[in-house]
Amino acid sequence: MKLVVGLGNPGKEYHNTRHNIGFNVVDYYLNKKKIDLKWSKKFDGEYLITDINNDKVIFLKPTTFMNLSGISVRKIVDYYQISIDDILIISDDLDLNIGVFKLKANGSSGGHNGLKSIEEHLHSSNYKRLKVGISKNNDIDTKDYVLGNFSKTELDTLNSLYDTISAVLDDYFILPFSDLMSKYNRKNR
Repeated sequence: MKLVVGLGNPGKEYHNTRHNIGFNVVDYYLNKKKIDLKWSKKFDGEYLITDINNDKVIFLKPTTFMNLSGISVRKIVDYYQISIDDILIISDDLDLNIGVFKLKANGSSGGHNGLKSIEEHLHSSNYKRLKVGISKNNDIDTKDYVLGNFSKTELDTLNSLYDTISAVLDDYFILPFSDLMSKYNRKNR
């Protein structure tokens, strides 16, 4: 069983903010795959369980707000006994330009509070990540920037990226992660 977690903040006011790109990627992927979006509410999040390539996959969107995402992840990992090797976290990344993503097998939180919370609650940083670039604007306070809305140009760039990310997720379910990184990280610079 795999767990795919899209990070974000709950509520309509955060829907198109930069910090919610994890939620947006998960929603886009599930809609594209025509997976019935019957979200259950439990584990301090919204989750659904589906079959992909004859394997059970849980998609989770924590509703704890970004900085407490680890609470939700820990609860669902404990309940379903999910191995840390089977977790993929999708998050925003200030250090990557909009339109760029990066796959990582492990690593530090890089100052991302959602990832920091997950590391604290899992007692590990050895989970897989799909980091989606939101760029950085040094003229705006980081908190205000990540909670700000994307511009139309940024949304156009992201909308064209979502199909590529959907292909990454399709391959995630069939390829070893090292092969997945080799396939996509080189092309995406």
